[in-house]
Amino acid sequence: MAAQPRCIALVGPAQSGKTALLEALMERAGSGERPAKAGEGSSESRSHGMSVEPGVVTLSYLGDTFTFVDCPGSIEFMHGMQAVLPVCDAAVVVCEADERKLPALEYVLRILEAQGVPRLLFVNKIDAATQSPRETLGLLQAASVTPLLLRQIPIWQDGAATGFIDLALERAFVYRNHAPSAVVALPEGELPQEKEDRFTLLERLADHDDVLMEQLISEIEPDRERIFGDLSRELREGLAVSVLIGSAARCNGVGRLLKALRHEAPSLAETRARLGIPDDGPALAQVIQTRHTGFGGKLSIGRVLRGAFQEGESVTASDGTTSRIAGLVALSSGQNGRIAAAAEGETVGFGRLDGIGTRACFAAGSAAPPEVAAPPPPSPVYAAALKVRDRKDDVRLTSALAKITEEDPGLSVEQDADLEEIRLLGQGEMHLRVAVERLSSRFGVAVDKDRPKVGYRETIRSAATGRGRHKKQTGGHGQFADVQIAVRPLPRGEGFLFEDEVVGGAVPRAYIPSVEAGARAYLRRGPLGFPVVDLCVTLTDGAAHAVDSSDAAFQAAARLALDDALPKADPVLLEPILAVEIATPSAYTAKATGAVTSRRGQILGFDARPGWVGWDLLQAQIPEAEIWDLIVELRSVTAGVGSFTARFDHRAELTGRPADLVLANGLSRRAG
Repeated sequence: MAAQPRCIALVGPAQSGKTALLEALMERAGSGERPAKAGEGSSESRSHGMSVEPGVVTLSYLGDTFTFVDCPGSIEFMHGMQAVLPVCDAAVVVCEADERKLPALEYVLRILEAQGVPRLLFVNKIDAATQSPRETLGLLQAASVTPLLLRQIPIWQDGAATGFIDLALERAFVYRNHAPSAVVALPEGELPQEKEDRFTLLERLADHDDVLMEQLISEIEPDRERIFGDLSRELREGLAVSVLIGSAARCNGVGRLLKALRHEAPSLAETRARLGIPDDGPALAQVIQTRHTGFGGKLSIGRVLRGAFQEGESVTASDGTTSRIAGLVALSSGQNGRIAAAAEGETVGFGRLDGIGTRACFAAGSAAPPEVAAPPPPSPVYAAALKVRDRKDDVRLTSALAKITEEDPGLSVEQDADLEEIRLLGQGEMHLRVAVERLSSRFGVAVDKDRPKVGYRETIRSAATGRGRHKKQTGGHGQFADVQIAVRPLPRGEGFLFEDEVVGGAVPRAYIPSVEAGARAYLRRGPLGFPVVDLCVTLTDGAAHAVDSSDAAFQAAARLALDDALPKADPVLLEPILAVEIATPSAYTAKATGAVTSRRGQILGFDARPGWVGWDLLQAQIPEAEIWDLIVELRSVTAGVGSFTARFDHRAELTGRPADLVLANGLSRRAG
């Protein structure tokens, strides 16, 4: 009897061969044509030579159905992987015996460990390997908190791997490119190494199996069912990670990988238990990817975690949003196109689930289901200001941005009315470049991107007085107002305070609010060109005319008074300072510290990163003006895996050459 459909994530560092492995899996499964992958062959993926979004393929192998999700390996696009992992039964970590890629491999494994996702390691490009199996295992173990179990060792001939020995089966296989490996007798020259490595494998398994331990002590050969049962349990419970070898490009070792997944990967029931989902209840699914297609509208790729869904069925998301399934789409070569129902365990496309986005959980009927645990989208680390090339695209830009941010939760949009900017925020320079390309190619909106403006302010350091006299005669009623004010600085962060100290009715009570309104209007742009904050304006005296005074006249006089007072009050620029927390492997902490100090940053302290052995958290304060390309430098000095979060903390005075550069470069636009 065929097992329920299983969902397997293909993850690993960039350029490790995940897509090549997916193609090899399809070849070994006997797919007559390339299945339709969500996002496969997109212009962005082709132009950049790497996956920029998950690709989904469903195939059948020996009567069992598997959905493989090819997840991007670049850290800038890895948030797509985190949306996929919760609903997967297991993950295949594709890697190489390459020390340069260890930090990226460690980053992927930490995410899998944190989410408790069962996993296998597939050491790719074994045809180009130069290290012994033990050297490879020792290298890879440095990236994994969980013990690694070497299950296969290569057969060497003239310095090249021509096959492998399966230590659990005690069988030897010779590779045949793009064909199943041939079973051969165990090579005599490999027997000592095979015996030693097999005993090491069994010893590790015996750590969690007392019966197996007794058999090893008694020198009793354990039966295969016990060995494979233990391997399956180690995978399901996360006690150890099996290591298999092969070459995706040559389709070597892929059959054994498929068989391992077929016999050892957890069932959907076990995945539900990991997620805390009861077996009973209405049909339930979770969205792992959202696509906006040119003709079919919105398509939500999701896995059915419980029950079955029908086309036209009404559903409710965890947040109470209701929608209706406009159609169901299969993601396999044998059944591309519309289907009438989606069965339990299947991963399919749901048509037009309005208001239900990536990571959302939804159920059949009108009752909102509990949320299924999924990591939130990562905080943005890079931003660009967008400007449409054609003014008539302003309205279309808003709609297009809403769609690409729904597709990619790693993107977000900010609109700053004071700075007159629309900002697109994401996970790095390449991430935003791809997003901008998508705006043009998919939605027909061409934009230019630029460095975002900085929200400078200005304040005063000393007290001063000023007078504003507005007098104008234009025939009929004239305009008259006389205002005398005093200004003084306030503590940082206090904003604006207005006081009235007029005595004797020199300024009629009706016009005092007009003076305050005029002051507030003037302070939007002070003598240095930026909004003025942290000061008190006190109305001390003035004069009015019974006929010619008016609200507008007193507002104008207040502005003149401040224009007189502020230049005498020692104005100074204020720049925003951000509280930044940097996550980096401990080996690169010193370099990350250097990146902070070179940007006028101040180091506040260090902590171990919770749950990430060998990683540090660096706390610092950095001026916003220096943060724009911090992620580029940070990844450069941390082997591509450093990241940070930032939030506004306070404003600080900016003086000397940095202040001169701000003023000289014409950055005196109103800030938000």
